[in-house]
Amino acid sequence: MRKSALAAAGAAIVEPVSAVVKNAKTTGLMQDDPRPLKVLLINGSPRRDGNTFLALKEVETELLNNGITTELFQIGRRAVRMCINCGGCKKNNDNGCVFDDDFCNVIAQKMAFSDALIIGTPVYYGQPNGALLSLLQRVFYSNGKLVQNKPASSIAVCRRGGATAALQSMNMMFEMMNMPLVTSQYWNIAYGTEKGDVKNDTEGMQTMRTLGKNMAMLLKKLHAG
Repeated sequence: MRKSALAAAGAAIVEPVSAVVKNAKTTGLMQDDPRPLKVLLINGSPRRDGNTFLALKEVETELLNNGITTELFQIGRRAVRMCINCGGCKKNNDNGCVFDDDFCNVIAQKMAFSDALIIGTPVYYGQPNGALLSLLQRVFYSNGKLVQNKPASSIAVCRRGGATAALQSMNMMFEMMNMPLVTSQYWNIAYGTEKGDVKNDTEGMQTMRTLGKNMAMLLKKLHAG
């Protein structure tokens, strides 16, 4: 009985990894596929070129240096709906949120053609930006099949504290979707208050570069066939 329990536990651990490989095969993203590997980066800050943007750019530069293509998407200041638990997406066979007047379905379609996801957020009261959370909750609930099993990571930018709590909030969504978490040399945190301050956080910028390298390495290994 103990052996069967251990075997079941082993299967549960292995399955998400095998699902990643299966996803690569079914979407045609193995080594012989002509389309380059791509990471979608989402800036969850209302500022288009603030500290969160600069931290994401540091990750993006490292991805590009390692041969990974990227897209950096800004949610900006446009109004975002929250999920109202209407069930419309389930009636629509998980083909998107019925509210199509913000970025929810746009991001979902971008994920369909991306192999990994990195989300950046400023820290507000120890939490991620509320608009970003509302957006991602709807993306994952209404279009979960497009994000499942794809590697993911989050970064948090703060003035002083609350970044680890914000990271946990972000990463919990990834874990529910069987998305392998990509780590760095430290928690993915950078510090800054005024615009551009984050560039003076030497360790934070190094952490961002290491994250980019680790994401590139994992993607190449998963899609090597």
